[in-house]
Amino acid sequence: MNFEVGNRVELLCGGSEYFPALITAIEGAREEIYLETYIYHDDETGRRLADALSAAARRQVKVHVTVDGFGSTNLAAPIRQRFDDAGVEFVVFRPEHYSWRSGLAWFSRNRLRRMHRKLAMIDRKVAFCGGINILDDLNDPNHGALEAPRFDFAARVEGPIVGPISAYMLNQWLRLDLPNVLGNRKDLEQAVETWFSRREWAKANPEGGSVRVALVTRDNVRNRRSIERAYLAAIKLAKQDVVLCNAYYFPGRRFRKTLIAAAKRGVRVRLLLQGRPEYPVQHYASQTLYAELIAAGIEIYEYNKSFLHAKVGIVDDGWATVGSSNIDPFSLLLAFEANLVVRDPAFAQQLRERIEYAIVHDADPVHAERLLKTGLVGRVTNAISYAVLRMAVALTGVTGQY
Repeated sequence: MNFEVGNRVELLCGGSEYFPALITAIEGAREEIYLETYIYHDDETGRRLADALSAAARRQVKVHVTVDGFGSTNLAAPIRQRFDDAGVEFVVFRPEHYSWRSGLAWFSRNRLRRMHRKLAMIDRKVAFCGGINILDDLNDPNHGALEAPRFDFAARVEGPIVGPISAYMLNQWLRLDLPNVLGNRKDLEQAVETWFSRREWAKANPEGGSVRVALVTRDNVRNRRSIERAYLAAIKLAKQDVVLCNAYYFPGRRFRKTLIAAAKRGVRVRLLLQGRPEYPVQHYASQTLYAELIAAGIEIYEYNKSFLHAKVGIVDDGWATVGSSNIDPFSLLLAFEANLVVRDPAFAQQLRERIEYAIVHDADPVHAERLLKTGLVGRVTNAISYAVLRMAVALTGVTGQY
């Protein structure tokens, strides 16, 4: 993991903080914009962002938008038309093609290798990374209106770390836009040369920039377990506490053993997980792991105010991560993900305060007594969900230690 020194980092909680910051950056763009998201929904938020991106393209900013073919299957035609009319370059990562054959291949490894990242980069000067999709905070496509905003995070960064983020997003775009690349080889070579010759834009230290930040990605080539290894390395060195806040929590045996070992050596380990199931199979399957973790002294809390969608963690006073990766086999073994690891006590403390507030005010503790009172229907539901999830992972051929 390569840390860049001299960055400025801002924590953004929920869409109410993230989208204004993102749109402000887009409105100030002069050269180029790259945006990657798993879900792009045609709602008020999606339309506001589409307006900002389209306006940028009309003033000759080069705008590139990538969405996932499964997460954004239902992206409405008006958004696409708005992009086309303005000159926004738009690609879909592994588009879905529904047929009886695709139904049979639902759990194939390739089908589950989704582009789950949420990244944005503007002018190689500012970038965003987190877990927030392009989606209204108070509305859910599958569940309707929400009484409280989703609990989620992103980070805005300036400084040298924007360089690796920029290069990573350019590489992804070139892979996905291959037909245009092959047809415009001369233009491509010039674009790549310009990109890397001007990388010093991202190397200039912003005012007040002093934070160490690393970009950690997961792909299916060189970085298959990078995010998992980053978590495990930090937890193994923990001396005081570990706080993990994760939407979909179904870690493998190695991850569980590392957390249990930390708890046994006196580290306080707390997990803030979903209390309101967005996808029931994953939610109930994770509950089969509770007894083992609680018996080891790990504290578990379930967030009930709204949907929890965060993928963040803190270890001791100076290690924090914010990104798109869940702690489950689909994120850690299959999907394309991106997290930032931030080494900064102030940032870690700010994130810790947000999570601890949620633990105290918006979550319920899970005690061993509650597990003992789980009825027959609950136990059967958990067991079936666990079996279904493990079978889905096994069908991909990457079961590993799950």
